[in-house]
Amino acid sequence: MESLLVATSAAVLTAGAVTAYGAAWPRSGLFGPVISSTNSSRKLALTFDDGPNPAITPQLLELLHQYNARATFFVMGKFVRDCPELLRQIAAQGHAIGNHTETHPNLFWCGAQETHNQLRRCNEAIFAVTGQTPKWFRPPFGFRSPWLGGIAEKLQLSTIMWSRIPGDWRTRHSPEWLIRRMSPIAKRARKNVQNLSASGDILCLHDGNHACQNGDRTRTLAALKYWLPRWRDLGLKFVTIDDAIENDGD
Repeated sequence: MESLLVATSAAVLTAGAVTAYGAAWPRSGLFGPVISSTNSSRKLALTFDDGPNPAITPQLLELLHQYNARATFFVMGKFVRDCPELLRQIAAQGHAIGNHTETHPNLFWCGAQETHNQLRRCNEAIFAVTGQTPKWFRPPFGFRSPWLGGIAEKLQLSTIMWSRIPGDWRTRHSPEWLIRRMSPIAKRARKNVQNLSASGDILCLHDGNHACQNGDRTRTLAALKYWLPRWRDLGLKFVTIDDAIENDGD
């Protein structure tokens, strides 16, 4: 009996570890296929979650325009409904728009029906403003569930994760701290300067705060003002997720 209990406990722990890996590890495809890097070391995919945010997104758009940078914005349906003109501005400037659910729940704890509703409602909000249904989806907090992959596929959404997530939502830290946290991107670019077949980074940042509108993301702006010209000088190309996976010879 004791050996059976030990074996059962070990099996439960193993299953729990596998589930945790599948739910949280950015590169895990256990709960459906994911994209977590670009197809070229020269491509850097800038992505922004939790907007649109009237306090920050317009400034971010100006900064991206200054460096001819294209990005992907993973927006929340409820904020799209609050700021439709801002979403139109994002689209008009050539950026890609992705689904980040309606209200930003942890999908690991959501049932299949709630998960479907979260993705569907965000799709509907984006379509109502832009006339286009998004192709890309990012789960809030990066957490997935065993049924998420099938739901995303049914809605014709591809799941986008990341290779770098420096933690720009941690407001207790300074811009200098965030700048340091983003330095591995430059190191990787220098390392692979002659190896264009190596993969490149998908960087996860935030232009909004999922808990409220007009969230303070000035640290993110400050860090990008520092890094964009330096990344450009290293030969990195700032791309949308569409361009990040397109085989164009870059």
